[in-house]
Order: sequence, then C-alpha cells, then structure tokens
Amino acid sequence: MTEKRTVAPGIPEPTAPPHEASHEASHEAPHEAPAGTAREGAVRTLWNRNFRFFFLARTVARFGDGMVPVALAAGLLDAGYGASSVSFALGSWMACFAGFVIVGGVLADRFTPRRMMVLADGVRLVGTAVLAVAFAAGAPALWLVYALSALNGLGAAVFQPGVASMLPRLAPDVQRGNAVLRVAESLMTMAGPAVAGALAGFGGPGLIFGVNAATFGISGICLFLIRMESVAPVVTGESMLSELMGGWHEFRARPWLWGVIAVWSVYGITVLGPITPLEAVVVTERHSSAMFGLMMTVQGAGSVAGGLLAMRLRPVRPLFAGALALFGVIANVLVLAYDVPVPLLAAGFFVGGVSLAFWLVMWSTTVQTQIPDAALNRLHAYDVAGSLIMLAVGRALAGPVAEAVGVREVLVAGAVINVGVCAVLLAVPAIRGLKRVA
Repeated sequence: MTEKRTVAPGIPEPTAPPHEASHEASHEAPHEAPAGTAREGAVRTLWNRNFRFFFLARTVARFGDGMVPVALAAGLLDAGYGASSVSFALGSWMACFAGFVIVGGVLADRFTPRRMMVLADGVRLVGTAVLAVAFAAGAPALWLVYALSALNGLGAAVFQPGVASMLPRLAPDVQRGNAVLRVAESLMTMAGPAVAGALAGFGGPGLIFGVNAATFGISGICLFLIRMESVAPVVTGESMLSELMGGWHEFRARPWLWGVIAVWSVYGITVLGPITPLEAVVVTERHSSAMFGLMMTVQGAGSVAGGLLAMRLRPVRPLFAGALALFGVIANVLVLAYDVPVPLLAAGFFVGGVSLAFWLVMWSTTVQTQIPDAALNRLHAYDVAGSLIMLAVGRALAGPVAEAVGVREVLVAGAVINVGVCAVLLAVPAIRGLKRVA
C-alpha cells in the first residue's frame, strides 16, 4: 500500500507492500515519466547514483530478511525450546510491525522518510547484533529473543512507510524502478534462506544473525549516502492524531484506493493467507520437503519473470491489467487442490509467481504516481497494516478450517473467490478505468 511536504493528507501504496521514496522537496505532481522519447530517456537514466544506492539498500535488506526464519528456527530448536517458540518470536516481530507501522507513516512525514529509514536500520542493526552474540554464547533466554524480535519489528514499522515515497523521488521511471526492485527482491527471497541454511551448518545461528546485522548496516549506509534536496519538516503544528485522521480522510476520498484495499483484505484472508501454509503441507505430504523447496524456487523464478514482464508492458489502465493478471493465481491454487503431476505442479507455481509479481508492480506504481507526496507515507502505512493483518488472519485460520472441511475444499473455495475478487476489481469503474499518469 514521503517526505516533508505541506498540507493535504494522503494514503498508502500498492499491495502488500510495494512502495519506496524519500527526497526532501515537495512534489505532488505525477512521478511517472512521460511516454515516448521522454520515457526512453528516463529508462536510460534509471541507474543514477541515488537509485543505485537505494537498490543496493533494498536488495541487501531483503536478503537479510530471508535469513531470519532460518536463524530463529535453527537457534531456538537447537536450544530445545520447541516449535512454538519460533512462532512466538516471529509473531512478536509481526505484532510490533503491524501495530506501529501507521505511527511510522506519521513519523516519516514529520522527519522525512530517509532519516527514519536510516534510524530504523540502526535500531535493527543493534537488536540483531545482540541476538547474534546471544546465540553465539549459547542458549539465550526466550524473553530476550522475543524482546529483540519485537524491537526489530518496531524498526521495520518505522522503516516501511518511507519505502513508498523514496522510489518516485529517485527513479525517473517509477514503473521500471518498481519492476527492477521486484526482480531483485524475488531473487533475494530465494537466496536468503539458502545461504542461511548453509551458514547454519557452518557457524550456527549466531553467524546467521551476524550476517543479518551486517545487511542492516549496509542498508543504512547506502540510504545515508543518497543525496537529497533539503527541506523543512512537513507538518509542524498538528498532533499525531490529527495527522493520522488527515491520512484517513485522504484515504476515504479515493474510491479506487479504498476499493482495492477492501477487496484485497478479503483476498488476503481467503486466498493469499491460506495458500502459504497449505502449500507447505500439501507439497510436503504428497512429495517431500525437498520438493516443496524446489516449488518455492520455481515460484520465485515466476516472480522474477513477472517483474521482467512489468518492465516491458505499460498498460494505459494498470489496475485493469493487474486484475487480469491475478487470474493466474488460480493456477497456483488448483494444482494444490488436486494431485497433479510434478511438471504441472511446477507450472502452476510459476504462473502464480508471475501473476502476483505483475500485479504488485502495477499496484505500487499506481499508488506512487497517483497519491500526493504529502500523503503517501501515511496512506502506505494504512495499506501495509491492513494487508498484513488480513494475511496473518488467513494464515492462522487456514489450518483449523482445512481440518474441519478439508484441504481441497478450502483451496477450491479459494480459487472461486479469486475469480470473484478479479471480477470485482474489473467491474468497479473507479478501479478498472484509472489511467496511468503520463
């Protein structure tokens, strides 16, 4: 689902979270480069100094994020704490992130996104370094692991809102910038757990957390080195509550925005949330854990392909095109619902990865180019909070509901709902008719 600006409220950004920005000069006009020759010039200059630093910061950080579940599982299980301790550690991170990300959006407006992002990286660097030392020294107390996980979640909540507003200020071509980041993040999502697994056998969880801490350090340095125009803090006379309410009013004023997020909330609970735990169970039981790992790699490759596709295609109505692409997720759901041959299973996972990645780029670009700079941080925060909560609810309910009615029934229902969600997105004029900024 910005930086220092002037007045109006605003709202979040693309889907689950896809946004980035930070600069220090007001700017509420479209961020997208014009089509034709001007756009081609923008493409040529995408890899400017600032975007290179931003790209490195996001890529390295995503690589580090992928290592955390492996590090926690290896460390806590080896210490004899049991599987529930891993869930509680990850849950403490998620609770702080979802609970404070809206506040993070207000802070980004008050102090500029880049400053808050650098500060957040510093906080997470310290918290993760302490975790590294604690696990290297032996079996740390659970309260310490939970507390530091919560601290890192708080840091992520302060960091995330600025992601939405930084990219439009750094990339002359917003859609291409989003697509490039989607490709890189998909690759890092695959690489992070793989490297963490190797490090677990070599140096244990302490080493994994040590490398993870280093990624926050690199990210913070890269963000600090970005050169941005200086600008006075955005809002000065309003209370945080007033700013939050201002963002809410901006959110409600855009039917296409709240419409997509409302539909996405249903989608998160019924399709995207449940599919994550169910695909792990289904593929592992039918084949093996190694096959599940392979399918995750195939899905990641599909995400890369979806990002590359989004670099090439520039639909006039991006949300319309993105909604059409979401029909592809049905393939991912149905190959899980039925016991299909492995090649067909892989094809379903690949198509699902392509579809979701393409939608995310279309959504992120739309939000970043349609929302005034002064409102982008807060609106993105509303979007992220809502999306994460709905996904978490969907994941939590997937197991109990599947046990009650059957895994296949849950998945088939998800496929039907997927069709309904796409149909609603295509049927609402404010969503399907929204044109790209030119």
